[in-house]
Amino acid sequence: MTHQFPALSPEQKKALADIAQRIVASGKGILAADESVGTMGNRLQRINVENTEENRRAFREILFSSDTSINQSIGGVILFHETLYQKDSSGKPFPAIIKEKGIVVGIKLDKGTAPLAGTNGETTIQGLDGLAERCAQYKKDGVDFGKWRAVLKISSTTPSQLAIQENANTLARYASICQQHGLVPIVEPEVLPDGDHDLQRCQYVTEKVLAAVYKALNDHHVYLEGTLLKPNMVTAGHSCSKKYTPQDVAIATVTTLLRTVPAAVPGICFLSGGQSEEEASLNLNAMNQCPLPKPWKLTFSYGRALQASALAAWLGKNENKKAAQEAFRKRAQINSLACRGQYVQSGKNDAAATQSLFTASYTY
Repeated sequence: MTHQFPALSPEQKKALADIAQRIVASGKGILAADESVGTMGNRLQRINVENTEENRRAFREILFSSDTSINQSIGGVILFHETLYQKDSSGKPFPAIIKEKGIVVGIKLDKGTAPLAGTNGETTIQGLDGLAERCAQYKKDGVDFGKWRAVLKISSTTPSQLAIQENANTLARYASICQQHGLVPIVEPEVLPDGDHDLQRCQYVTEKVLAAVYKALNDHHVYLEGTLLKPNMVTAGHSCSKKYTPQDVAIATVTTLLRTVPAAVPGICFLSGGQSEEEASLNLNAMNQCPLPKPWKLTFSYGRALQASALAAWLGKNENKKAAQEAFRKRAQINSLACRGQYVQSGKNDAAATQSLFTASYTY
């Protein structure tokens, strides 16, 4: 016989639901600025800037010190551990700068992938050990939500049932621990875009993955109103010869979500998965225009697809700070319009916005 032992008090539930709603308030999404030292190094390398702590800090300062109007487009920012404790050039901590704009501070909590024995190169995610203590400390340090990325890939033999179940359970355990410590968990089961599979194959796999994730969240008594989902869009594999329109992607993605994600979830914040800035915005816009019912906010949690133009404008030069901030503000505004289904392409995109940001087997 099942018995209910309440995991959270009504006050805890309300606090979590309020945070989640603030992050995905109308027209708002998330800036994912939680790249690890190595990943940030790859970004800087593209613009011939050395990967030093100071250069990483300087670029993040450009994003976080943007004009206050950015809070109309950005509801939350995910930070990496290093970034959480960095300061701007006048000595003000980054979390304080972000919070002053009314934006919610988040933190990457997983510790990366580990091989899953007995599978064809599949992985699970590390980081559950000591997670409760880390959550408690981060909450004291001004963090209100967390993020945990599980990775699954499509091939002729994957994802296996083992990988789906293992990653779903790990995400659920993480979400439960987050909520116990007052952090809203972003649940991120990413089906990678690597491969030559078509749209239908991605839809089938994504449905299986999300169904398993929500079964696990239910089994672990996770309070759904105090969570956010960060899934991949349903797209064909990067090497697929057939091209699909944003409308094709929108119908496949929203259908997948309707079949698997409970209406209690306040918001679905898509990852960009290596799409160009413009592609990620057009697909999000098409979803919000699509005639299917949408009981959740459909919004964004973009890293590369919010930063590529800003990095290209900055080039590591102090005198380009304003241009980089303007590029970031423009992209955030476009995605804010896409959240409402109101983005109209101008046809005047710069090269950085249309460049593919795909990286094979992408890791943070």
